[in-house]
Amino acid sequence: QQMDSSGGKLARVTKVLGRTGSRGGILQVRVEFIDDASRSIIRNVKGPVKEGDVLVLMETEREARRLR
Repeated sequence: QQMDSSGGKLARVTKVLGRTGSRGGILQVRVEFIDDASRSIIRNVKGPVKEGDVLVLMETEREARRLR
């Protein structure tokens, strides 16, 4: 189980699904865990992010609702 020094879990962005938030400042992305590639979830991310980026997720249970 790969973890960052701060205790987060490493996840790679596989697809950017679209923008959300009242001003479009949030990106909805699909991530897969580096230690368990079979498991992927959808998360909302603030700031510049593109496919292939690695995120440190402090918690991995919560999943974002899909964009309408």
